[in-house]
Amino acid sequence: MTEDRYRKEFIMGKTALLVSREEMLYQAHNILQEKKYEINEMKVIQTEDAVIQARQSIANGASIIIARGLQASLIKQYTDIPVVEIVITAQEMALLIIKAKQILKKETPVIGVVGFQNMFCDMSYFDTIYDIDMRTYFAEKGDLLEDMAKQAVDDQVDLIIGGDTAVRIAGDEGIPSLFLSNTEDSLRNAFSMAERVNYAMEIEKRNAAQIETLLDYSFQGVARLDASGTIMDINGVMEDILGKEKDKVINLPAVAVFGELEEAPFRQVLEYGKESCSLFLQINRKSLFAVVAPVMIDGRVEGAILTCQPMKKERFHRSTGGEKQEFKGFVALGEFEDILKESSKMQECVRLSKLYALSGKAVAITGETGTEKRLLAQSIHNAGIYKEGPFVVLSCEGLEETVQFETIFGDKGAVVHAKGGSLLLEEIECLTRANQYRLCQLIRYKNRMGSGAVSYPGTRVRVMTASRYSLPQLLQRGVLSEELFYLLNGLTVKIPPLRERKEDLKQRLKACMESCSERYSAFHVLTKRAETLLLEYPWEGNLYQVENFCERLILTANKRILDEDFVKQVLNELDPEQEIPDQEKEKADRKMKLPEEAGIIEEALMRFAGNQEAAAKALGMSKTTLWRKRKKYHLD
Repeated sequence: MTEDRYRKEFIMGKTALLVSREEMLYQAHNILQEKKYEINEMKVIQTEDAVIQARQSIANGASIIIARGLQASLIKQYTDIPVVEIVITAQEMALLIIKAKQILKKETPVIGVVGFQNMFCDMSYFDTIYDIDMRTYFAEKGDLLEDMAKQAVDDQVDLIIGGDTAVRIAGDEGIPSLFLSNTEDSLRNAFSMAERVNYAMEIEKRNAAQIETLLDYSFQGVARLDASGTIMDINGVMEDILGKEKDKVINLPAVAVFGELEEAPFRQVLEYGKESCSLFLQINRKSLFAVVAPVMIDGRVEGAILTCQPMKKERFHRSTGGEKQEFKGFVALGEFEDILKESSKMQECVRLSKLYALSGKAVAITGETGTEKRLLAQSIHNAGIYKEGPFVVLSCEGLEETVQFETIFGDKGAVVHAKGGSLLLEEIECLTRANQYRLCQLIRYKNRMGSGAVSYPGTRVRVMTASRYSLPQLLQRGVLSEELFYLLNGLTVKIPPLRERKEDLKQRLKACMESCSERYSAFHVLTKRAETLLLEYPWEGNLYQVENFCERLILTANKRILDEDFVKQVLNELDPEQEIPDQEKEKADRKMKLPEEAGIIEEALMRFAGNQEAAAKALGMSKTTLWRKRKKYHLD
């Protein structure tokens, strides 16, 4: 883009020219006659007044200052305005060198150049080109210029080229000197550079305005970080989240404001440009889901964007029509409509349960860990004759006999709270024999056996039990009394595991993926092979395992398309000992002869007419292990 187009497309800021000599103003006026550049203010200033004069120019609206040497250094040091420095060109230095040689009339004279390095062009080959011995004395600070000039004197240079300070020191020591004057060439370069800086500033202003609009109108908390992880900007939502105003966090390290960002993934985003990282933050007792994404320019990390959004709180539907009382929170929330039942096995399970809801007899629900045992019990309660009463849930696990008694049958126990409604006892296998007897009295005679063998008749409570094990298993193991077994072994329902309900598993995976994606605003899809792998996985933890897996999958995903390898990686991380089905390997295995173990398993299954429980017991392995080996050897 040409300089003329810069002016046409952008409203340029004001530029001030501050110089130490009147002759430089004359040169500037000549250049401005060309009408290529626009300088809004020009004046000669003294070095000791440089900062004051610069601040005055800024107050008058200057957005860029053009200056030279020590004056430029001071203005840069004590103001925050862009400073374009006038740099002596090679042509201008050449004129000074030729003039110095004319003055000295000496073969290979020693010439000392005193000043700031940023004032000069590249002079690396001047010695060879002009047959001189050039020595440079560059000061890092303004107060060192005099020391540099004196060093040149001590080195016995033949002539000194420099600014006012260097010329003064040379005069005091009787050494020839030349003032570091410039031609219109260096001023013209400075004017052109100022215009380009102005153009870049306008571009940055427009970009900043766009970013500010995005920040202000975002519903998420947003923080902009630089490449070192320092906070450069935040929006109003982030101010609300942090409980701090923007100026309190700007220029602070992000890790000082968001403590959890010390984690390695955050550093990988900034240092290596990792695609993104997701993490949870706790700020002012708020649970937040955060994503850090790198800002990449030409393959380099130039910063990052941190977005935060509050975690959505779970909301439960409760009836407001007055038809159901709320018994101190003992309310069943589940309905049959809430149960996933795309598979024929689960449809049969629900069909039986709906029939059981019509009865007031005890119901025994069995199913592996993570199946819908409690949800099914709630559904039976809400569809049954006890639906207007409370629904109380109690786990028998981890309670010794006395505590069990008080918690279940005591004067303030679960049976009392469940009166007129339903009582669900989970982990029934943990109930002691004495309390099993009391439960039998409740089921059979509607009597609550209190302390001291006192009986309280008329306790109208529907009992439901839940266990990972079937009632025959519990009886066989001797943990369940025969009386309780026969009282429960009527209205029994077994919830099939997800691996036997492929349609439900597929639906649950999809629902969990969509729920997690929506909750964390990170939308991902599975490849066909990844989906097939998940449908073949045994999911011994059923719904619990599926839901946690999907949570882990979405939170750790770095790209939108999730393939088989990534899914395997997450499964291995969660359960490294679980054998993951390998689809390609299974195809190859079909062509191989079955090993001896497969024959033994196949024989056992035939001996027990396909009864997996009996076959597993005979083989000395769990049903899950038998299931995996059947899959492995294709003994379907």
